[in-house]
Amino acid sequence: MCQFYETYPKKPFVSAVLTQISWTNHLLILSKTKTKEERQFYLALSIKERYVSRELERQIDSGYYERAMISKKKLLPLPVAQRHPLAPEVFKDSYVLDFLNLPKAYSEKDLNQGIVENLKDFILEFGKDFAFVGQEYRIQVGGHDYFIDLLFFHRGLRCLVMVELKIDDFKPEYLGKLNFYLEALDRDVRKSEENPSVGIVLCKSKDDEVVEYALNRNISPALIAEYRTKLIPKKLLEKKLHEYALIAKVRENEY
Repeated sequence: MCQFYETYPKKPFVSAVLTQISWTNHLLILSKTKTKEERQFYLALSIKERYVSRELERQIDSGYYERAMISKKKLLPLPVAQRHPLAPEVFKDSYVLDFLNLPKAYSEKDLNQGIVENLKDFILEFGKDFAFVGQEYRIQVGGHDYFIDLLFFHRGLRCLVMVELKIDDFKPEYLGKLNFYLEALDRDVRKSEENPSVGIVLCKSKDDEVVEYALNRNISPALIAEYRTKLIPKKLLEKKLHEYALIAKVRENEY
């Protein structure tokens, strides 16, 4: 209680926040965060996502704050930011899928099935506003059938979100397939009241410069993210966040 009082002295929002999340969640935030910004981030996230203590602890341990901030610093591709104003709050640059328990040598089919079998944990990592639509979702163009690895609907963005899974480094040619699927979704699946669909290529790794070149002339709302099957050390995430903050500051000065 003393620590709580010393951390939030004379803060008008405290009484309102105190009643919205559990005392256990408050203790987790107090003990596991370092800065005021990080504390406020997890307070707001806990309220928004209605985390139980186990869920909140996992997000803090996985460096959710650092990963979210890195995604904002790196900026979303213009088509996504223009068509979906809430997108910076939704998508991240990297995701931690440590709950999959994949074998050392695994295929895209193994990755896909592992996600579906652990769908609750996957949606916790992606965000609770995601609703699962289908696995290997079939779309038909001409006389041919095509299959989207994973299809979701995001309640806040009011749009379909497709995920293409790759177990290797990002390659520019992956965008061609993604754009084709997005066009098919918007023409044949999306409802009139919904926003344009978003596509995510979820890769094992990516080169940021290759991604920037690939997306520079891309007009579809597409994102490239990477996944990790083990927790990323928080110190590494903090270092990366500091680097991108410096880059963002240089960009602001240029404009």
